[in-house]
Amino acid sequence: MKRLSVFLAAIMIVSMLAACGNSEDNSGGSGNSEGGGETPEKLVMGFVPSQDSGKIASTAEPLAKKLGETIGKDVEAKTMTSYSSLVEALGNNTVQIGFLPAFGYVLASSKYDMDVILKSKRNGGTTYTAQYIVRADSPVDSLDDLKTHAKDMTWAYSDASSTSGYLYPAAQLMKTFDIDNTTALQNDFFKGVQKTGGHDNTAIAVMNGQADIGTTFDDVRDTMVKDNPKIKDKTKIIGHTAKIPNDTVTVPASLDDELTQKIKKAFLSFNNNEKMIKIMNEVYNWEAIVEAKDSDYDVVRETYNKLGGNISLN
Repeated sequence: MKRLSVFLAAIMIVSMLAACGNSEDNSGGSGNSEGGGETPEKLVMGFVPSQDSGKIASTAEPLAKKLGETIGKDVEAKTMTSYSSLVEALGNNTVQIGFLPAFGYVLASSKYDMDVILKSKRNGGTTYTAQYIVRADSPVDSLDDLKTHAKDMTWAYSDASSTSGYLYPAAQLMKTFDIDNTTALQNDFFKGVQKTGGHDNTAIAVMNGQADIGTTFDDVRDTMVKDNPKIKDKTKIIGHTAKIPNDTVTVPASLDDELTQKIKKAFLSFNNNEKMIKIMNEVYNWEAIVEAKDSDYDVVRETYNKLGGNISLN
């Protein structure tokens, strides 16, 4: 069970070294308010594309501009290479506003002093599930069928730090099939794994036969039909995980309290701005923004700890 924490720690370290070796200080200088918090002259809003990075990067620019106008500061939208690199950027204050999934926030808050201020609302709720996707002609019709077929299947997932792409499916499979650790899950239960870098890439890998099963957020195919009109005909869903808290807007706790409140109010005001909500929907499928608190993510901490992690519940 300890191997998961070692595995994820290695991912974090590699990403941290890459981020430290390539990152620049984009804060534009900072000062202290009367309350002693950080008040950067320019804010950087970091996000990790769950799908097409180029499209999302250009889509996010108007969001950054509007946010800047609302709070009275320049805001830059920055595409990050992974959730781990975004966590490190938040930790070293080169990014001040992070769009982190549930597991990303849990990791960030375990390593650095972070404040989750907002979370997304999708399909009328603040939780979602992960799904298991296979080709339509696969002999696997349910998770139970994996008992027989998994040893001949390659598992595709976006990133090992993705809540719906990896953490929740891994926890469910290990519990369901009494698997001791993630190494055994990836290399013994399954034939092997394929890291795709995106939920849409995972679905495409399955559709094209490059992988036999994939795990994504539910239902990633809805966002892909325009470019892949036959994806629902060529694939099928064989199961879902338990409910997962929606992704977050997270800021470093070192940020000035007044500035943090301005950021929160600005995002909440976008609920009444049809153009901004459309952008949020295009970037991350958000249909509304609601306030969040740290305890909302205790269920994710518990899931991680069951896999062999070691994060305390606050």
